Amino acid sequence: MTDPQTLARIADALDRIAPPPAPHADPSAHAAYVWRDGGLAEARAFAPLPLDLLTGIDAQKAALVDNARRLANGAAAHDVLLWGARGSGKSALVKATVGALRDEGRDVALIEVAGEKIEILPRLFALIADLPRAFILFLDDLGFDDHAGGQGPRLLRSMLEGGAEARPSNARLHVTANRRHIVSRDLREQDSPINPRDVVDDKLALADRFGLSLGFHVCDQDAYVAMVAGYAAKFGLDFEPLDAIAWATQRGSRSGRVAWQYVVELAGRAGKRV
Repeated sequence: MTDPQTLARIADALDRIAPPPAPHADPSAHAAYVWRDGGLAEARAFAPLPLDLLTGIDAQKAALVDNARRLANGAAAHDVLLWGARGSGKSALVKATVGALRDEGRDVALIEVAGEKIEILPRLFALIADLPRAFILFLDDLGFDDHAGGQGPRLLRSMLEGGAEARPSNARLHVTANRRHIVSRDLREQDSPINPRDVVDDKLALADRFGLSLGFHVCDQDAYVAMVAGYAAKFGLDFEPLDAIAWATQRGSRSGRVAWQYVVELAGRAGKRV
């Protein structure tokens, strides 16, 4: 059996050879950040789409921009859940909102945090709480491991409802998810000693903590073609609606993401960049 002194020496040696945490980027200097390797890093090439290119989601756009503008102005603002169909513009809208407010001259920044890293949020809160700027904390495509004891939803819920580690007044969470209640379709909690109903209830309670909940749905053919037309006009590209529809049919869906992918294809054929 290894004695405690030997174990302590081994632990000290591992600490010495472990890479130090990444230094934080200046949280007051950049438009967008990502949490990476234990530190706040400047996002490379942050180039959100112009808001007017995001079509078919006018109501969601207006609500999100108004809420973020209130945050940037130092007024009361909601945490936001953006839920719905894949590729429907949820993530693009969050980024475009930050870009639009910065174009208005408002000091607002985006910080992207991977959903499985929510335990670092208190550290992030401490880093930005006293800064005279607004922050949108972006958790994209949120999902929780149903075998992790259900702690993810409870931790995030505590932050949303003003617990001991509540987010500061200059920051609001913007979370995207594929379903309104953030509940897995495959409820394998039955294999866990935790009551599956408790896990589901935790996730339902989490969704209810967002003051603003915006749904995004599969678009119809006319809306899809209008999206393509908007992108194509922006980059000076000609397109045939039937060709755009065939592109979507081959992929089995119509969405803003598919419209963008089609325009990238058009640009490639024309030898242009987008």
